[in-house]
Amino acid sequence: MFIRTESFRQFLRHYPVTSAILAIDTLIFLFFFIAGKVAPFLALNAFQFLVGSNQAIWNGALWQLATPIFLHVTFQHFLFNAFSILIFAPALEAMLGKGRYLLAFLGTGIIANIAELFLQPAGFSHYGASAAVFGLFGIYLFLIVFRRAWVTSQDQTILIVTLALALVFSFIGTGIDIVGHLTGLLSGLALGPLLFSGKKFQR
Repeated sequence: MFIRTESFRQFLRHYPVTSAILAIDTLIFLFFFIAGKVAPFLALNAFQFLVGSNQAIWNGALWQLATPIFLHVTFQHFLFNAFSILIFAPALEAMLGKGRYLLAFLGTGIIANIAELFLQPAGFSHYGASAAVFGLFGIYLFLIVFRRAWVTSQDQTILIVTLALALVFSFIGTGIDIVGHLTGLLSGLALGPLLFSGKKFQR
């Protein structure tokens, strides 16, 4: 389920939404990497436009409930989230289909960002796909608990161990948005029944 054996062309054809998300993440990261060196003022203004600023959202910048999902500044942050999407997202896209999978990814990220709006202070800002990635883990957790046949025992072990490590790191790491991670996870778990409603078993 999580081992990628497709060629690049096959991956693009089989997982178009995941491919698009990774492409957007990469292009935005490269923009800030280059603009930060040659046009810092442009990079700063673009960052302020895309980042999830609670104060800005309360003042009407509602697009910032979605744009932070695609915003990464440090290479480590970008690499971790991009790698997580590359490994864990394709199987869900195959199971859910393009439309439901897009709803899953954006929906969990946006729900987590709405939670940040109410649970964090007005001056709080956040960015990154981590909440949406944890949302995907929440959906997998729904499958493990309620539709175990959809995920093999081996893959269940991989998911549980990975999620446990991710949660531990969320609590002990510095500068980690634990609220976003937890609300993303819970939103995925809550959306699972809706996303898989009417879906017949497949593996």
